[in-house]
Amino acid sequence: MNDIPAAKTLVPSNAMTADIPESLHANFAAEAQRVANKFGAAHTRRVLIVGGAGYIGAPVTEYLLRQGYAVRCLDRLVYNNASTVAGFLSHPDYEFVLGDMGDAAILNKALDDVTDVVILAGLVGDPITKKFPDAAHDVNDVAISTCIDQLADHNLNKVIFVSTCSNYGMIAEDAMADEDFELNPLSLYAKSKVAAERKILGQKGKVDYHPTVLRFATAFGFAPRMRFDLTVNEFTRELQQDKELLVYDGHTWRPYCHVHDFARLIHRVLGFGVGDVSFEVFNAGGDKNNHTKQNIVDLVCERLPGRKVAYKENSDDPRNYKVSFEKVRTRLCFEPAMSVADGIDEILWALENRLLQDVDSRRDFYGNYNLLG
Repeated sequence: MNDIPAAKTLVPSNAMTADIPESLHANFAAEAQRVANKFGAAHTRRVLIVGGAGYIGAPVTEYLLRQGYAVRCLDRLVYNNASTVAGFLSHPDYEFVLGDMGDAAILNKALDDVTDVVILAGLVGDPITKKFPDAAHDVNDVAISTCIDQLADHNLNKVIFVSTCSNYGMIAEDAMADEDFELNPLSLYAKSKVAAERKILGQKGKVDYHPTVLRFATAFGFAPRMRFDLTVNEFTRELQQDKELLVYDGHTWRPYCHVHDFARLIHRVLGFGVGDVSFEVFNAGGDKNNHTKQNIVDLVCERLPGRKVAYKENSDDPRNYKVSFEKVRTRLCFEPAMSVADGIDEILWALENRLLQDVDSRRDFYGNYNLLG
């Protein structure tokens, strides 16, 4: 008789609760009262997630719904990823709007009765923007700029713009990039993010909402719109499938963060007083998840011994950066709940329990390789 696989909940309980330290309760209560005064005590806190059907958007949606927020998703579904939102459609506080954030009429309609906005949308990552530079410009420059312009005069509360730690580019081995570190974007993707950061932070004194920029570490972990074009996820699946893994520039450093920890951080920014987050930039992640590619390979091979790995130097992606997360830890009391090792274990469990059987046949769904919609 075959053994019955052990049941598993992919996300630990402490990553799916509000987990707000007791010392912050008064801060959050005061902010909740300020929002009630602004919108009316009976008004639902409704968050528009622009790009909410993506890899990170779905975990953010799930988390905010669990915390009692209403969520409206605006997404173009450029990866034919409609299935990502299917599980939310029966929720009474969830709405889906198909559309382009660069279309002012659609965006204005999506903003109706919204209190807060999270901007996740864009062509995400260096490969997709390099492959489709014209589309990348249309989305990551023109549409993002249009979106930011349209946010004024909608009586919004907070706006969270998701940027990237790739903005730091390449730094010395002994340096740690904090939020004041010089930006050195090397790719089209990062250059667009830097421009958008400057635009939204340049709204100070011109708008009545409170923006926050979160520079995300490289994402990993299981999610409804799973991606296997990201380092931790890719290395884990390739080695689990017993393929020879080719790793470029194994010595280079990057920060990593689980998708559900991103959701926790976005919730925390929404809950903190505006004096703590308005026109602020935070690196999003945790110091414990700064790793070299070699580190990640080693963690996977500890679980999957005997796999074949080859290394090659001097790739066309020279990025190398360790990132300091002291500000988000001290100012917002945020630490990731999930380590890279936790994420590897999670993905291995999902693969071994046949939750991801169609990756090869639906390659364009499981990575940002081609534009379909």
